Amino acid sequence: MRRAPASAIRLALQALRLWPASNEKISLEYKLKRMLQGSLLPAEQAHVFWNGTFSETEKAGLVTTPLPGSLLDLLAELKATLPGDGIAPFLAFDQNYYLADDILVKSDRMSMAHSVEVRPPFLDHRIIEFAATVPSDLKVRGNRQKFLLKELMRPHLTSSITQRKKIGFDIPAHEWFRGPLRRLLMDTLEWAQAEHGELFRFGSIWSIVEQHMDRNLNAGYHLWGLMTLFLWMKRWDISSAPRELSRAQAVSVGT
Repeated sequence: MRRAPASAIRLALQALRLWPASNEKISLEYKLKRMLQGSLLPAEQAHVFWNGTFSETEKAGLVTTPLPGSLLDLLAELKATLPGDGIAPFLAFDQNYYLADDILVKSDRMSMAHSVEVRPPFLDHRIIEFAATVPSDLKVRGNRQKFLLKELMRPHLTSSITQRKKIGFDIPAHEWFRGPLRRLLMDTLEWAQAEHGELFRFGSIWSIVEQHMDRNLNAGYHLWGLMTLFLWMKRWDISSAPRELSRAQAVSVGT
């Protein structure tokens, strides 16, 4: 997609915006729009953007003060230090952050909730170390992913397994926020606006909510991130502005 003129990509995006947003978890409409938007970003930003996050520009538009560095800085460092064909830094990034802080967290919480011990065999350190040495064309070949693993398993498993489409852990966030979680979202944002209106640009946030509810945009993952952030801030009484010291504290600090 990056080989196409940026003007053509933006024109295609404008046309796709006429396609109403779907309630599906990851619909064709969502993937096409996301891919086109991501193709206009640097590779490391697009990699994170694809998972349903705000772009760096979008994040900057949500707050009134510059944000500190993000995981993108770590990904840039990996790209500078890891040799190879360009895929290794992205795999290392996902293993260190997306795998550890997202996928494995979900697996652990759900298994522990039902008193089940889960052991992912592919995370044996010997397999991980071997996989790091495998050339990229044995991992991804055209649109075929996990190429080597599927070839090894082909004599032992049916094609319904080896050729099955990927099924992720995604939740139907788009649908939930237009339905059963709408009230929770609205209540949370109203509280956050009253408490943290000086730090966050709620005009921009409410605009995203409106576009989502009108099906002009599928922003379920973005809104999920914002909602959980504000619920976390509320749970732990996080202040987004300096608090005034009491007279006793001021005297203590002064002495």
